Amino acid sequence: MTIELIGLEHIPIVDDNDDISKILKDAIDKQGCLVEHGDIILIAETLISKAEGNFIRLDDLEPSDEALDLAEKSKKDPKLVEAIIQQSNEIVEVGPSFIITETKHGFVCANAGIDESNVGEGLATPMPEDADKSAVEIRKSLESEFGEEIAVIITDTQGRAFRFGAIGTAIGCSGISPLWRRVGEKDLYGRELETTEIATADELAAAASLVMGQADEGLPVVIIRGFGNFDDLRNVDSDISPLLMPKEFDVFRK
Repeated sequence: MTIELIGLEHIPIVDDNDDISKILKDAIDKQGCLVEHGDIILIAETLISKAEGNFIRLDDLEPSDEALDLAEKSKKDPKLVEAIIQQSNEIVEVGPSFIITETKHGFVCANAGIDESNVGEGLATPMPEDADKSAVEIRKSLESEFGEEIAVIITDTQGRAFRFGAIGTAIGCSGISPLWRRVGEKDLYGRELETTEIATADELAAAASLVMGQADEGLPVVIIRGFGNFDDLRNVDSDISPLLMPKEFDVFRK
């Protein structure tokens, strides 16, 4: 299998009320890469939040007593900490420079997924309100424009337990199952797989992140072409929920 990663150029600085689907179509047309059956389009969540006008104006926030206490422990700006609290269901743990929370969406990550990079002074972008819904709308629009079956994955950059460094992670998807359950298949020695599940959407997001970068690369959209299991995992009713572990199974929060 050969997989191609195409960084989509010609993406302008996005502002609220911009039509992401139209921006992507125009960029694809300009680049001349077309859209093929099985393409997976991965979009950085900041692009989605900005286009949907989903900004946090930090100077408008008044830190609560809880925010002031957490800010002292984490050495973070109290107004940013207040934003983190407002975007979270639960504060899980506080580190020397981060706050692990469960976001309103059910993701467990640092700082509620709030991003202060690639956005104007005094602003921050939370995660999209509903990344699955955004992925559905973009997928349907592009499938209608190009006449091909594709998938769309919304990505974020997150850390991982017990490992240094951030990695691309899927927070919304449409058109492909995010989790590949391989239980019952055979390994090379004929033994039946009993527990194997692959976080396919996260693996695709991590691959795309290598092209997107984290600084001034200006490539918030990547097309992955040639993923051979697209048809097997094709699912127009998919969302990100199969990747989210229920709290009762999270042994580190018991």
